[in-house]
Amino acid sequence: MSKPFPQNPFLQQNFAPVMAECDAPDLVVAEGELPTDLAGVLYRNGPNPMFPPLGEKHHWFLGEGMIHAIHVEGGKASYRNRWVRTEQYDAQRKAGERLVPTGFGEGAVAGAEGIKRNVANTNVVWHAGKLLALDEGSSPVAMNGDTLDTSGSWTFEGKYEGPMTAHPKFDPRTGEMHFFGYMAAGPGSPEISYQVVDRDGKLKRTDMFKAPYASMVHDFIVTDEHVIFPIFPATIDVERIMKGGPTIAWDPDAGTHIGIMARDASVDTIRWFKGDACYVYHPMNAYTTHEGGRTRVVADMMKYTRVPLFPDADGKRAPSDLADEQGKLVRWTFDLDGNSDTYTEEQLTDLGGEFPRFDERFAGHGYRHGYYAAMMRPKEQKGSSYDTLVHIDLETGKRSAWEPGKGRYLHEPVFVPRKTDAKEGDGYLLSLVYDSERNLSDFVVLDATDISQGPLARVELPTRVPFGFHGNWRDMK
Repeated sequence: MSKPFPQNPFLQQNFAPVMAECDAPDLVVAEGELPTDLAGVLYRNGPNPMFPPLGEKHHWFLGEGMIHAIHVEGGKASYRNRWVRTEQYDAQRKAGERLVPTGFGEGAVAGAEGIKRNVANTNVVWHAGKLLALDEGSSPVAMNGDTLDTSGSWTFEGKYEGPMTAHPKFDPRTGEMHFFGYMAAGPGSPEISYQVVDRDGKLKRTDMFKAPYASMVHDFIVTDEHVIFPIFPATIDVERIMKGGPTIAWDPDAGTHIGIMARDASVDTIRWFKGDACYVYHPMNAYTTHEGGRTRVVADMMKYTRVPLFPDADGKRAPSDLADEQGKLVRWTFDLDGNSDTYTEEQLTDLGGEFPRFDERFAGHGYRHGYYAAMMRPKEQKGSSYDTLVHIDLETGKRSAWEPGKGRYLHEPVFVPRKTDAKEGDGYLLSLVYDSERNLSDFVVLDATDISQGPLARVELPTRVPFGFHGNWRDMK
């Protein structure tokens, strides 16, 4: 019999895993009506540990991934969830117990050291006819977009077997998928790989370069002309690890380094800019401008003063809570025609948050509308999380918001255009809401042009969806 899950904050309330896989073919639309022009699937991914931790350590980032899918069509909705059947999942399911640790720095169970680790729990994207479940240290895992059955690790026809970021970028005009992998030459290495895959899923470019130091590189940005590789001081120091120190730690002395290269150039041409120590899990968007005859890259980032959820390198400060500091949306501008290796920063709004999204038809291009999740009531109750959805008009600075109410908490928002050629921001904002009183989750659809009016539809799910990381929409019109 499996032991109970311990009293770890990331294993309690709506961070706790759900143990059942289920199908619900006809969901109840409890409020409003689903728009009839909304047709597709919202996929969500997040940690859902199969078994309790091996020891006292447990990190939110290391639970096995579970995909949640809400299919919408003709004003109706259905739900399905499945664990991602990685090699790690299969080995543990066969053994009936945890074999791979969920704490950084912990070893596997004796005899299980050879199990390929892949939690596939961070993001899920649809590209070239494949649903890809992603973490940032492994190959993507291919799944069937309808059944959620797992096909297995996808290595682009054997042409790339290294790690892949959970945040690939998609060119809305070419259909290309750009991605990178950190520690690409092995654990603790500063090497980063860079890949481009065409709209048909064929690998067309792969390169390798050395970053200033080894770190947790969670995300990056691609404009229509440039690629931006941000290296923040959440360092991975092999010597520190060998001495029993943390695997990933905040080390501000390493500084921030931002590498920029033209998309059609060699990695040897990467130009490095330096900035104050900070951390960004997620950028919102970036674009290249040529105003006044100068080439500039503009990047909108959700910036923290230190890396959340990880300790200091010297051990003097424990990991911070998500509610201790919210990221601030800032705009960094890089002058590629100048001689300076620094960049400017402008704060875009005073309301912090996380999970920035936008109308991704404008990915890599100038844009106006952004969306994110915020905490207006941090630490309202044990297990609370993001409680407000925010829309910001980056042209006027005007902000609007929607709060689902006390005891209800949100996931990342996802924007869906009303139609293919709709103007920017004309569409729907989708999210999931956890209701702590009912201990269940809802799927909500808001009018993105005025989210303050609340949901156009609230659909009751048959289970709660644990707080996870990222999701995306697969349009099926």
